[in-house]
Amino acid sequence: MSQAQGIRTISVVGASGKMGRLFVSRCRREGLACHELDAPLTPDALERALPRSDLVLLCVPAQVVSEVLAQLGPRIPRGCIVADICSVKVRPLEEMMALHPGPVVGTHPLFGPKPPEGEDLRVAVCLGRGDESCRETEELLTRLGFAPFRATAHEHDRAMAYVQGLNFVSTVAYLAAQANHDEFSRFLTPSFTRRLDAAKKLILEDADLFRLIYEANPYSLEAVRSYRSYLNVAAGGDLELLVERAKGWWKDEARKHCPPSRPNDKSK
Repeated sequence: MSQAQGIRTISVVGASGKMGRLFVSRCRREGLACHELDAPLTPDALERALPRSDLVLLCVPAQVVSEVLAQLGPRIPRGCIVADICSVKVRPLEEMMALHPGPVVGTHPLFGPKPPEGEDLRVAVCLGRGDESCRETEELLTRLGFAPFRATAHEHDRAMAYVQGLNFVSTVAYLAAQANHDEFSRFLTPSFTRRLDAAKKLILEDADLFRLIYEANPYSLEAVRSYRSYLNVAAGGDLELLVERAKGWWKDEARKHCPPSRPNDKSK
């Protein structure tokens, strides 16, 4: 790939998946050549697409990145960028760099396959190998209407263990603790019902996906242990400490509700 030309031809592996379709549609909208690859990955299909690609985008689960890339590897040009869109980054980046000698970039779109119009569609970008290729990937993402930002793989995975993984674990644990208490149904409040509504898709449709993401993230247990320590604080009755800690999410708003500090009265 000529660095002066940028990324012009893309092979999307897993193109029929939800996120794969999103990337294919946006690439075509921008006039980019886009090859769609899906299982079974036949030699003929790979030979038609990969030697001409500037970027191979793996829209596959983290658990099969190495398996899929092993099938593609011999046909990917050395200068071609290999990237993924997995929700974890440490392990997929290690696997991609082991199987592809050329540039490697990890990305994670922080949104689903049908993002609302007008939202800031942020994509975490993690350098694997080749800083210039990482920059070109960021330029491509910007062209597709996304907002890329740079992070290390470990920064990403630790953050997602709390933002994504712990949200899933705490939600299923909270609802599991009450699932068999039918006698509570008469007492449900509007706020609890809203929480149920928000959790419905997460548990009924996406639980297997989030379970796999949790298992693949090296920081998942750290996040759960941290959460457990705060539950222990609650069990000890020190809710004020937890409230003060939680106010950190709204620092400016919290200051507005704090009583003004009184200066020391030195006249006494």
